[in-house]
Amino acid sequence: MSNESMIDDLDRNIIVNLQKNSRISFADLGRRINLSPSAVRERIQKMEDAGVIKNYDIKLDYKALGYTIEAFVLVKVFHGNLKALFSLINKLVEVKEAYRITGNQNVHLKVVLKDQLHLQNLIDQLMQYGDTTTFLILSDITPIE
Repeated sequence: MSNESMIDDLDRNIIVNLQKNSRISFADLGRRINLSPSAVRERIQKMEDAGVIKNYDIKLDYKALGYTIEAFVLVKVFHGNLKALFSLINKLVEVKEAYRITGNQNVHLKVVLKDQLHLQNLIDQLMQYGDTTTFLILSDITPIE
């Protein structure tokens, strides 16, 4: 039985609210979806135990931390360099998200950097493993609630 079939509309509503604010209290969440705090806690615990909820994350304002550039870097990895690139990626603090993808490129990275020189140095490191294409992020259009 898949995890999708294990959750109902109340669980989905809990998930939506937790994605907006993972620090919401059981009482506040319960008021939003008409459940008692203990019922909310029990449902969340079941979803955690089932692996539906894996982690609670925070969203940082990288500019406030001194990182003025956010970018996506796509890498078309040279033959035989995939494992070595993965090893490098896992050591780079600039990499905030990394995905192996299909298409002309093999790897998609989301990175944060202090300035253009920092970006240049990162690209220089990555170019040892493959051809890179970089897209600067101008703004986040995800609604914040």
